[in-house]
Amino acid sequence: MVQSSVIRSGKWPPRVVMRPAGGLRTLEAALIRSGLGPVAGVDEAGRGPCAGPLVVAACLLPPKAYDRLAGLDDSKKLTEAARDELYPVITRLALSWTVVTVPAWEVDAIGIHVANIEGMRRAVAGLAHTPGYVLTDGFRVPGITVPSLPVIGGDAAAACIAAASILAKVTRDRIMTGLDGRFPGYGFAAHKGYNTPEHLEALRRLGPCSEHRRSWKNVRELGEAPPPVAAEGLRMAAAPAHAR
Repeated sequence: MVQSSVIRSGKWPPRVVMRPAGGLRTLEAALIRSGLGPVAGVDEAGRGPCAGPLVVAACLLPPKAYDRLAGLDDSKKLTEAARDELYPVITRLALSWTVVTVPAWEVDAIGIHVANIEGMRRAVAGLAHTPGYVLTDGFRVPGITVPSLPVIGGDAAAACIAAASILAKVTRDRIMTGLDGRFPGYGFAAHKGYNTPEHLEALRRLGPCSEHRRSWKNVRELGEAPPPVAAEGLRMAAAPAHAR
């Protein structure tokens, strides 16, 4: 259990002395004890791939450190089976969560960094419960209407960010698996749109489909492919927030 004390310095926000806790709850617990909770984490999946949407998730975990969430970690460090097992636990225990998708065409239109920031803003705004504080993974997100803090390597340092990273990663993987059926031959279910040798070979052979990001150099250099059979775009949309 985390113990923290507030140093009364006359300044706001208060300075907090943090003592390590089990798992990834130290920072969140200290913020909550200082009256700055509830704390939401925000993270994304899909910055690097040359195909598919960018997916951003926000998650507001309860103050209690549930044993069933003890396995929370950076989604990239977990196996697919571990992520799939944690996903329903997170959605069931979270006070609120949202997932936002930014389609490939919109990433091309506004750029990946702007798309990431806009997705994070929308994800936080979509939470059914207003957080008292927001922790973002890696960089500052202007425009969030509550106090926020960027945490370097946040998905391995804060449970709420780790939970958001799992929600984003599982959602995006499922989207890419679905796209594999609509656009056969690219292997989306296997590589999820990342620049693997198999994906690049398929790009050379088939050309880009409507889910490829034309602003990526390796896609742009291949030019336009014939119109694909299925070309429905995934518009930016927030999944319903779940609250308890």
